[in-house]
Order: sequence, then structure tokens, then C-alpha cells
Amino acid sequence: MKAFALRAATLHMVRITHKTCWSFIRLHTRDGLVGEGEATLTGQEDALLAAAERLVPLALRDATPESPSGFALRHVPADIGEASIVSALDQALWSLHAQRAGQSLAHLLGARRMQVPVYANINRRTALRTPEGFAASARAAKAAGHVAFKLAPFDEVSTSVCSQGQGTQAMRAGLQRVAAVREVVGPDARVMVDCHWRFDEATARQLNAAAGRLGVYWIECPLPEVPDNIPALAGLRQQANALGMLQAGLEMGVGWDSFRPYCEGGAYDVVMPDMKYAGGLHQMQAISAGCAALGVQVSPHNPSGPICHAASLQVSATLDGFDMLELQFDESPLFDALVRAPFGPVLNGQAALPAANGLGVALDEAVLHRHAERPVRSWSH
Repeated sequence: MKAFALRAATLHMVRITHKTCWSFIRLHTRDGLVGEGEATLTGQEDALLAAAERLVPLALRDATPESPSGFALRHVPADIGEASIVSALDQALWSLHAQRAGQSLAHLLGARRMQVPVYANINRRTALRTPEGFAASARAAKAAGHVAFKLAPFDEVSTSVCSQGQGTQAMRAGLQRVAAVREVVGPDARVMVDCHWRFDEATARQLNAAAGRLGVYWIECPLPEVPDNIPALAGLRQQANALGMLQAGLEMGVGWDSFRPYCEGGAYDVVMPDMKYAGGLHQMQAISAGCAALGVQVSPHNPSGPICHAASLQVSATLDGFDMLELQFDESPLFDALVRAPFGPVLNGQAALPAANGLGVALDEAVLHRHAERPVRSWSH
């Protein structure tokens, strides 16, 4: 038992673009194994560090890779910062557990599928926010083997713009971007549209009508996700379904209890738990099981770095009611460089699991330090 005890932990923050910073936790055992998890919460790095200062010493003292979910089960997050740290620690502990067992995490948990359907989120890659810029990103993703594509095209829309009666005019530019992507990817490809909670109910109804004509697969996060909006979301879902579309959301949910009211209230066809925020692998499984019982599909949110992607691939291979996994397409070459490019190509919208034990990937120490956003924070036990 002592040989497998944790001896140290480090928190690494890596600058990717002017918008994006990826955050990773590494757990070191006394016998030389390293488990890694991702806690990326871009723009809230100070909150992440504060949460890590509270929680990582407790993990070093109490967590054991032999019982990897124990720490997450005992520490219910108080906010999204704590949820990110708990989730990253849980990923790292499960990786250590699977490494010691000599298996990938998916095999350890009982993989249901060895190829995971994925879709390309082309939004952050698209610096040129014109229809032509989005079309170029969609074309690149299609050439890379993708058959499903997501964009967040409504830069000009906000709840305040909608409340002033200007939402219909403001969303026209976004619809032109969606139309450009549809033209590139063809009539049969899935196109998902992320609204980032920018609409009000009346304007979202107009959006649904326009998106239905463009053959959109799902509309994501049209309204702010607060309990008072559940009836409005349920109504929008009914409209979307009548137009041949789905409605998706809940990417920031922490634990099944935060998903349950929306699922029971009929707000969504698809929910999007994120490995970084859900509160640990057991919560991902609980969310999946709860959704399956209510006939709601699960499509994990994953516009993240390579460690969250690896963990999400492994867990997605095991989930009930699984639809497809998000993949952040071509935001930065550091996605591959940080883990020495272990991910195979996407083939006809399918991604294979990394072959190595644990999460199947490992961070490159030199690349981590070369692109550090701030000094590494270390703890020892």
C-alpha cells in the first residue's frame, strides 16, 4: 500500500492562444507512476489555483489510487472551480488505478465500443469570423475525416440585444455563417449550432425556424440555464423537434442533481456533461444512467486540451445513451505536441481509443514548461 501512496502533486497552466489556457494536475506516486487530469477553466485560473490550494493537500493525504472515486465521492464541490479540481484529481486517480492494472481506463470500466463517434468544434479555430472563414474551417475538418461539425456563430447576439428587440437583425450574420458551413459539408452531415445562452425565448423561436430550414441537427444552449427557464426551454425543444432538430445543453452542470430538473422538465434531447466539471467519473456515469432512464441522450462537452480529450474518449467508450463526443478541432498544434501525438486520425467521424494504459496519453514535461502560463505549483506529502 505504501509503495502506491501519493507523494506529490503539481498544477500546470499552459498558454495556448490569447483566449485559451489549459490547466493540468499531475499526481506522482512513491513508486514512480504519474496520473494526470485536466481542470481547464479558461479565464478563471485564479479561482482554479485557490481551489487547488484547498483540495490538493487533502487528496495527497486521503486519496488512494486503489479506490479512485473515493476522494470525489467525499468532496462535493462548492463551485465550478472546486468542481474542476475535483474532476481533474479524479481523472488522475483513475489513470493511476488503470495503469497499475495494466489496462486502459475504458477496458477497466468495461468498454462498450472501441471506436468513439466524434464531432469537430470548429469555433475557436475560426479567427476570421466571416461566412468564408467558417467555411474554410469546416472544409479543413471535413478533409480531416469529420462528418459532424459545430460552430458558435452568433457573435452579435446577446440577451440585452434581444431584450431591445434587435435580436432578429443581430442573428442574421450568424445564420449566414451556418449556411456557409452547410454548403461546404453537404446536406447529410450533422451541423450543430451553439448559442452560448445568448437568446431570449421569442428570438430563439425565430432562430429555430431559420435553423430548421438549414437542416441543423441541434440547437445548443439557446437560453440562460436557470430553473425559471425550464418551461421555456421545454417549449423551444418541442418546436425544434417539430422542425426535425434536437435541443442540447448543460455543459457546465456539476453532478446529476444539477441535470435532473432539466431532464425531468423536458428541456433537452441531449445533455452535455463535461469531464472537467461534472465532479468525477462516477458523476459522469450517474448522469449518463439518469439520462438513459429518462430517454435523454448524452454527448459529452469537450472543447478542451488533450488530457480531458483522452479521459473523455475512455469514458465515452463506456456510457449508456451515448451519442457523440465533442473534439476541439485544430485550435493549436500544442494539442498533439503536449502529449507527443498519440491520437490517431479521425476516420469517417470515428476516433480510436489511445492504446496505452490509463488514459492512454502522458504530458511532455519539456513542452509543459516551455509554454507555462505561470510558475508550476507543487505540493508534497
